[in-house]
Amino acid sequence: MSDTPFGFGLPPEEPENGDEGKKKDPTEGGQSAGGPGGPFGFGPGAGGDNPFAAMFGSMNPNDLGAAFQQLGQMLSYEGGPVNWDMAKQIARQTVSQGAPDGSKDASVGPSERTAVDEALRLADLWLDGVTSMPSGSVSTVAWSRAEWVEASLPAWQQLVDPVAERVGLAMGDVLPEEMQAMAGPLIGMMRSMGGAMFGQQIGQAVGVLAGEVVGSTDIGLPLGPAGKAALLPLNVEKFGKDLSVPQDEVRLYLALREAAHQRLFAHVPWLRSHLFGAVEAYARGIKVDTSKLEDVVGQFDPSQPEQLQDALQQGMFQPEDTPEQKASLARLETALALVEGWVDAVVHEAAKSRLTSSDALRETMRRRRASGGPAEQTFATLIGLQLRPRRLRDASRLWASLTDARGLEGRDALWAHPDMLPTAHDLDDPDGFVHHEQADFSELDKMLGEAAQGRSGRPKAPEASEAPEAEAPKAAESEADDQGEGKRDEDGKDGRDQ
Repeated sequence: MSDTPFGFGLPPEEPENGDEGKKKDPTEGGQSAGGPGGPFGFGPGAGGDNPFAAMFGSMNPNDLGAAFQQLGQMLSYEGGPVNWDMAKQIARQTVSQGAPDGSKDASVGPSERTAVDEALRLADLWLDGVTSMPSGSVSTVAWSRAEWVEASLPAWQQLVDPVAERVGLAMGDVLPEEMQAMAGPLIGMMRSMGGAMFGQQIGQAVGVLAGEVVGSTDIGLPLGPAGKAALLPLNVEKFGKDLSVPQDEVRLYLALREAAHQRLFAHVPWLRSHLFGAVEAYARGIKVDTSKLEDVVGQFDPSQPEQLQDALQQGMFQPEDTPEQKASLARLETALALVEGWVDAVVHEAAKSRLTSSDALRETMRRRRASGGPAEQTFATLIGLQLRPRRLRDASRLWASLTDARGLEGRDALWAHPDMLPTAHDLDDPDGFVHHEQADFSELDKMLGEAAQGRSGRPKAPEASEAPEAEAPKAAESEADDQGEGKRDEDGKDGRDQ
């Protein structure tokens, strides 16, 4: 996969004659990337870098009318920074062409739907014993790759639009103000083309990703509708193909991961907005290399819209090296690591005594993430971020330590507020966080209790009477509190003053 920002190439193969679905012979009319071709990729010699080759590259002259009509629709686009209609069209075309391994998408059959439903329901039962959070799945679903594309596009829109917006604004800012009024039509056309370019690239990326993901939460973010636990049977089978593990175990392990993600996002109401907000904050700090964009604007030829595509692929985006940008990046990476670490720890606890291959499956998933699997690479390329796999392992160890020290409820209580979660520094020293924070929580409970008494109108105990009590053992303090509560009910005084 490309390392260039938003730089996803074309599908590995293209149908020669749409409905016939035949493959191109690379020896016929082919040509090296970057070579000359028609202005929009028509006819022989359509280069692989041409952004319109995926749509127009295989057309014969009789199709040019329809092609130009589609180009006109692109130029007349007046929506947001990304042409999402085009993105969906390209994604579905990519899915229909098949994955690089040759597998083709297919509708999910009744037996596969039943198997997915049973696996997700059983996974939820197993998770009941390893987390205090109840089930977060309202329904279960088995998706084809095309269905995953349809379901995930709204989330991709929320993730990518802030970055694309930066490009759209930059396109209007590269010209002097006195020239912008005269260049209005050109700028409008460039923004329309920019939206089309982003739509083509993102659609290509999502289409490729659809051939790899196994559920709705592969990148640690909820890409599907809330409360809908999903697996892709075709990709689940592909995941376990070379593992020498029974397919039922593979399906159950991946169902555990999906169900655990669903619980977390369903019962931590601030988590989704926190993660997506961090992405948006990071996007605000991205700056565009205006010198490159100025060159593109100055030399822009409407008959060669691929110039904009080339500019997008040549490193126009750079994060600003400011404390705010660093903080937003660290906050997002740490939060995603904590999500994945919690899921990893919880799933391991649920599976280790039930699935004979749980350790092997866990390591396979970890290596997939550590090697920059397709899901992680797509996220990193689209948003400009890269998760550090070391953080995922550290987070998993920290959650396991918290389970030993505080139990399930104590561990899961940390998700009550983002300020209670471990930081990147805490991931470096999990033991320090576990033991240091334990003392802090008792003080927090005491303060919350006093605040509750104040809201209920009960008088607070004098400080002098509280000082000796602070030195008493916990059991005595609890007993005194119980007696004091009863006494207050009788005469409105604190029993500890009697």
